Amino acid sequence: MKEALHPLKFRPILKPRIWGGEKLKTQFNKPSESDQVGESWEVSTVPGDISVVENGALKGKTLQELLEAYTFDVLGQKNYERFGNDFPLLIKFIDAKQDLSIQLHPDDALAKERHNSFGKTEMWYVMQADNDANLIVGFNQKMDRETYLKHLEAKTLTEILNFDKVKEGDTYFIEAGRVHAIGAGVLLAEIQQTSDITYRVYDWDRVDAQGNSRELHNDIAIDAFKFDMEDDFRVDYKTQKNSSNNMVSCPFFTTNYLELDSEVETINDKDSFLIYMCVDGHVEVSTAITRDVITKGETILIPAAIKRFSLKTNSAKLLEVYV
Repeated sequence: MKEALHPLKFRPILKPRIWGGEKLKTQFNKPSESDQVGESWEVSTVPGDISVVENGALKGKTLQELLEAYTFDVLGQKNYERFGNDFPLLIKFIDAKQDLSIQLHPDDALAKERHNSFGKTEMWYVMQADNDANLIVGFNQKMDRETYLKHLEAKTLTEILNFDKVKEGDTYFIEAGRVHAIGAGVLLAEIQQTSDITYRVYDWDRVDAQGNSRELHNDIAIDAFKFDMEDDFRVDYKTQKNSSNNMVSCPFFTTNYLELDSEVETINDKDSFLIYMCVDGHVEVSTAITRDVITKGETILIPAAIKRFSLKTNSAKLLEVYV
């Protein structure tokens, strides 16, 4: 007999990175001994990194097991028809103590052909940024393949990249094929397609403790670039309290901003799961038979079969995500 589905909290999957820091531990209380925690994977079905439920009657079950047992009750009917037992999103918090590599990701067609994977379109919401912290997104001029390769060869790539100084609340939409990097001092929430494919084109000439540099992928990355993209990656959004304010709507996910200071009754009529990332404060998530609390730096997944629930708080900021 299957247990009834309930809102799902998962054990964070923590990723040490050469560029990672301590904010995920100190600000979000993520359990790690490392001083270089770069990522906390909150919801994942990437092979080898499958999320495990840590609350309620389904505690100890993996998200993959739930997808196979409950199918469209987790995903929604249309999503199940589209994705089967594959969960379409990977949800993360990222702490960059140092600059990440300059990189980009393939789109669905190229990723399917080369890696039998989804592509990787993603978005960032800045939760905290040190003074003068930057994100790198796109180029600072019109770009073509020949000009890009000339700068790559001359090791002057940073001269043509666009650097944006950022602060809390800044939001960026990063389509597959757009060059980008998270700069030192930025703590952010990331929503992306389920893919762990990154083409690294420059890594600041850094080496690890053993003197080894990380692999670059310039031979295959060049075909993933989309040099004619518009500079439309900065996201403007409304901040009306106690309602959903749309940030990003694309074929891969929709993300809304919610700033709450009271109880909000919610009806899920979207034929999709809902994911809430708490980016400030704390909120109580209640159904007719369950009650869970998420605080800043935590995430909860509401299966599609749960149609009614409430969000109650005196002060919280959430990202609401669905497909």
